[in-house]
Amino acid sequence: MTVEAGDRVISALVESGALLEGHFLLSSGRHSDRYCQCARLLARPWLAADVVAGLVAQIDVEFDLVLGPAMGGILVAYELARQAGKPNIFCERDERGQMTLRRGFAIEPGDRVLIAEDVTTTFKSCIETARLVSQWGGRVVGVAALVDRSQLDRPPYRLFAAARLNIASWEADGCPLCARGLPFEKPGSRKIFA
Repeated sequence: MTVEAGDRVISALVESGALLEGHFLLSSGRHSDRYCQCARLLARPWLAADVVAGLVAQIDVEFDLVLGPAMGGILVAYELARQAGKPNIFCERDERGQMTLRRGFAIEPGDRVLIAEDVTTTFKSCIETARLVSQWGGRVVGVAALVDRSQLDRPPYRLFAAARLNIASWEADGCPLCARGLPFEKPGSRKIFA
């Protein structure tokens, strides 16, 4: 694993126990030997606020609204919006697994929306969330993540990340941990829809 981030971010991830080692099934369906469980960081608001402050300082685009996809983006969106002085909402999956707005939340036509995530890997949730923003007439101006582990040279959206972690992942049929017979755990909240 290689890391690009300030010492304070990595210290916060380590102190909170957010960096895990083992055999993990990611929500993308890929497997990995490391996992960043940002919920552990977010459970310590004094640490999370400092990490988000560094993230807010990077954001150089104008936005009207922060939108966090459930589950991982909800607390990130709240803290980011609180520090930026902007409103925030969250989207969640319906019974078909599609992102939707509930609870009276709305995106106004023309709203500039910043998507907030805990961890970006494949950008699948971000792409689904962006589709929802478009359906409401808004425009995605970027993605703000606590941790980017995507390793993409050209992410689909402008990306602001507090930390970049280079963590290996494999397709299930090429996973060396599966080949060794090691059981995996699925620590994320998203169901894997076929």
